[in-house]
Amino acid sequence: MNPVFGKEQGVAAVWLMWLVASSALCGSLAVAFYSDNDRELFMPGPLSAGHHQLADSCESCHRDAFGGGPVLQQLCIECHGDDRKKPFDSHPIAKFKDPRNADRLEKINVTLCVSCHTEHRPEITAKNGLTQPRDVCFHCHQDIAEERPSHTGMPFIDCTTSGCHNYHDNRALYTDFLVKHMDQPDYLQELLVPERDFISVIDQIMEYPVDQYPVARLEADDSDEPDSVTLDPAQLADWSASSHARAGVNCSACHQPANDDGELAAWKDKPGLDGCNSCHAVEVKDFGKGKHGMRLAEGLEPLMPTSARLPMHADSDHSELTCNSCHGAHLYDTQQAAVEACLGCHKDDHSLAYKASSHYALWQAEIDGSGEPLSGVSCATCHMPRVDKDVSDWLSRVVVEHNQSRHFSPNSKMIRPVCQSCHGLSFSIGALADPSLVANNFQGAPNPHVESIDLARKDAQRHEEKKSQ
Repeated sequence: MNPVFGKEQGVAAVWLMWLVASSALCGSLAVAFYSDNDRELFMPGPLSAGHHQLADSCESCHRDAFGGGPVLQQLCIECHGDDRKKPFDSHPIAKFKDPRNADRLEKINVTLCVSCHTEHRPEITAKNGLTQPRDVCFHCHQDIAEERPSHTGMPFIDCTTSGCHNYHDNRALYTDFLVKHMDQPDYLQELLVPERDFISVIDQIMEYPVDQYPVARLEADDSDEPDSVTLDPAQLADWSASSHARAGVNCSACHQPANDDGELAAWKDKPGLDGCNSCHAVEVKDFGKGKHGMRLAEGLEPLMPTSARLPMHADSDHSELTCNSCHGAHLYDTQQAAVEACLGCHKDDHSLAYKASSHYALWQAEIDGSGEPLSGVSCATCHMPRVDKDVSDWLSRVVVEHNQSRHFSPNSKMIRPVCQSCHGLSFSIGALADPSLVANNFQGAPNPHVESIDLARKDAQRHEEKKSQ
């Protein structure tokens, strides 16, 4: 046998094996990518806690493979744009487009979200998805001690310590607000949460089909399902006892939402978000911005507790997060949604401690009638607060914030819409800054004391002294 020929055969065999192995690898990667399974194989690193639910949907953020920063920035704005405007954002993009602040961008271009929040970098990602060093505030505020002598000698790595400052929503922690509320008692005189006003302003809600469903009590015999549909008696009983029936919302409103011309759609046994959206567009939109609903907003399968990074009950593993997961089809019991729906999944220390808390005692008292209406504190009271929101160019109304992520992190964002419904500012700041108190669901007094109000008081006194000189 020719030795040269044998060597060539060996080389050809090696190349053939390499080609087959490479083809198999490429094929397996292609199958993984296009089957929506194991997408994480393609990620340079894990996603942050805020976005990990979208690990199997790269295109939710990377809509253009070659778009780079501008494309990602646009996606950030689509989800978080409202939070980057006054009054919610202390550092809105508009501030840095002012020529007087142009020099601020030389160190860090804070007009781009990805300058401070870079995904797939777990080794440098801190709480709230922040990937900038802890002393990032120094670049713009290195002379802060000259303006506020109370800050003399403070290291810049402590600026975002709980109870001090938030880069974005700092409305409850800036000096003027601290001074205004610094002498509030721990418990306010009126301990009530805002009341929803949907019915009182329903004639001003343009998307609500009031012509088709006037606000009037409906009974079981009034149900308007088509002749081809047979309703389950239990479902009919639930509906007739619901707030929907009391407000004149018939079966067709959810199962056959009308188009802009008033024509009813084909009947859907399971209407999904479309049914809810026909009357509750604000709530559905906000739900899609939070951790519970972001997958549905992207057209993906609903989030399941198995994907959570918090402890969950084992028997909730196969549940799906949709509107009906919390509200329960047909009866739509908001009391059940406000507590039991949450505790049916969540098993972290804070959630498990709730039923032993004074908050839960207030909630039970309101339900059984021994407490004053609006005085109870449910899970939803704090994590899905009732807020006054501009829902159109002409209407502001009190709605339940269905984006449960909005006031969650950093938790000091809860101070104004939640805690100050019942508690003074100092108590609220201290409670949210105490990890042990958060874990036991606020059983006891805050410890340690947060000095933010003390510093604000000193600055205010110093300012008054200068005025009197």
